[in-house]
Amino acid sequence: MSESIYKVIEIIGSSPVSWEDAAKKAIERASQSLDELRIAEVVEQDLKIEDGKVVAYRTKLRISFRFRDE
Repeated sequence: MSESIYKVIEIIGSSPVSWEDAAKKAIERASQSLDELRIAEVVEQDLKIEDGKVVAYRTKLRISFRFRDE
């Protein structure tokens, strides 16, 4: 069995619909730049408010991805 090394970063997704949609969009975007995403952990959720109304749901995620074996 080969050993694997993973890097962990934090990303934030935003959506006018929901926290779940914000997380989904963040992962979809990250997967365009990073290979072999493994785990996503919700770290924090918040709302953007303008004029007393919620205009965006934001989800902060901690994601891990594996370094490529070369």
